[in-house]
Amino acid sequence: MSGNQLDKIKFGTDGWRGIIGFDFNLSNLSRVVVASCQELNYQYFKETNSKKILIGFDRRFMANEFAKEIASFVKGCGFEPVLANSYVTTPSCSFYAKKFMFLGCLVITASHNPYNWLGLKIKSFKGCSVDESFTKAVEKRLILGNSIERSHVSCETVDIKKFHLDNIKSIFDLDFIFSNLTKMNIHIFIDSMHGSAANCISQIFDQYDSKIFTEIRANYDPSFGGNPPEPLLKYLDNLTEILKINSKKDFKTLGIIFDGDGDRIAVIDEKGRYCSTQSLLPFFINYLGEKNKNVYPVLKTVSGSDIISNIAKKQNREVIELPVGFKYIAKKMIKENIFIGGEESGGVGFGDFMPERDALYAAMILLNGIAENSKYLYETLDEIQEIFGPSFYRRIDIQFPNISEKDIFKKYIDDNIPSEICGHKIKEISNIDGLKLRMDNNFWLLFRFSGTEPLLRIYCEATSENNLNQVLEWSQKFIKIAKNKK
Repeated sequence: MSGNQLDKIKFGTDGWRGIIGFDFNLSNLSRVVVASCQELNYQYFKETNSKKILIGFDRRFMANEFAKEIASFVKGCGFEPVLANSYVTTPSCSFYAKKFMFLGCLVITASHNPYNWLGLKIKSFKGCSVDESFTKAVEKRLILGNSIERSHVSCETVDIKKFHLDNIKSIFDLDFIFSNLTKMNIHIFIDSMHGSAANCISQIFDQYDSKIFTEIRANYDPSFGGNPPEPLLKYLDNLTEILKINSKKDFKTLGIIFDGDGDRIAVIDEKGRYCSTQSLLPFFINYLGEKNKNVYPVLKTVSGSDIISNIAKKQNREVIELPVGFKYIAKKMIKENIFIGGEESGGVGFGDFMPERDALYAAMILLNGIAENSKYLYETLDEIQEIFGPSFYRRIDIQFPNISEKDIFKKYIDDNIPSEICGHKIKEISNIDGLKLRMDNNFWLLFRFSGTEPLLRIYCEATSENNLNQVLEWSQKFIKIAKNKK
């Protein structure tokens, strides 16, 4: 493999991704697959005594075809490929691999990236993404340039989706949830953004003749309606309009959104407010913490709201802050008893389920909590703000021409750390992931470069909307100065 090709194959926060036909093509993918299979075998065969490798895929353009093609490379490496019989969420693959102790799992997906991207996520038999040391080892194997003869034989296919959904159904009292939601006069719209979680909630409640759930954007559309399948408010115009039209005086509407491969969740509550994990994770901790009296720790990434910490500490739980990327949360979930782990971008994992973010499972916890409390989501979120807030949060993404320029900007930021921002003294500096400047409880600013895209992400949580706007305005001027001095 040429050096130029090697430059294109770098793993980010969760897998390797590239533009279809350019970085992501069968030639590059086959090499990554071979290296991944060899590393899975090297690290996990003694624990699993298995040669089976699960292959899953999402609804992206040619994902199905790429999944079928790599099966022959997996077989050529001396392993047993097992192929999903249809598109499936990434958490479904992790769940299946864990339950049946497969050596590992390869998922053809680019998650929330734009329609012209595709990628590969590597999952271990533990039911989660492999960690950074694993992907670094894969990158080293790529340098060796190993080639494998393909073995064109038919492989076993399995219904991963049904297995996953059946297991989720067995955990929850669906009669109870359905009955209470019906009494509450609530209509829930599920927006899968044309992704692989399409119709899954409807399938979980398929035994009920109900008008409670309506699925939107569930049809196959590899262009995802022209927007990335990322559960951000700017891509949810269709859903917000539907919620507004269907909301009536005595009838509440709720929107639940899943990303392209079904591992991330967001919500639009009954007041029409967009709720990221910054709101949902506090809901989960508050609700489940009252039911579950263990004192296991809560894991949050550096970009997570302080509200998460405030609630967890009230429950006498340790709060551990980690770099962005669910693989860091999963790594601790595997080794320790963890209550809940979550990240700002929509991923939530529950320690009693599996060490992986799963939007469908999170959605069921949400519905169960609403039904059990007989309280609309907005009511609980308002109560949480009253007790543990106030908190105002926003993220801004700044695009750069290419990833190589990030080092220049990173150095400028690191060399010009202010002592105060807008009159607020910096009390604490964290370098866990990026540069986090803390001014007070519920009041901080974070500069962090994306691990997969040429983006600088600026995160801010503040105690008032005015403070939020001022600090974000300051941060953008700060970056503009850095660009001018580049």
